[in-house]
Amino acid sequence: MSSESLHEDAGKLGPAVIDQHRAIVSLMEELEAVDWYNQRAKATGNPELRAILEHNRDEEKEHAAMALEWLRRSDPTLSKHLKTFLFTQGPITGIEATVEEKGGSGSAGVSDDGSLGIGSLRSAKPAAKVEGAK
Repeated sequence: MSSESLHEDAGKLGPAVIDQHRAIVSLMEELEAVDWYNQRAKATGNPELRAILEHNRDEEKEHAAMALEWLRRSDPTLSKHLKTFLFTQGPITGIEATVEEKGGSGSAGVSDDGSLGIGSLRSAKPAAKVEGAK
């Protein structure tokens, strides 16, 4: 991999940058493992082996998600971008255009008043009682 080692003197970087580097390299390795397992699962003709490889691949996805979340929590700028683009609908580049039109402020899914646009739950009618429920 191109970024396994530091590109600058470790003494000049400090612990936070070194930990961030560790997390980035770990994320890269996890995603590479996902790719390898995915290729192996697709290539094998053995259904039992395919199931094992797919299971292993999905475990690597979990590890990648954990590393990404650690990075998000430790990097406010990355957090802002992830909150803007992840778990959205529509064209991804359209989200960027929408954010830029609004002055580049935060998440495209949240309105200026901080609401998600789902309305008040207080005025909602109570759910009908399910027959047989206590």
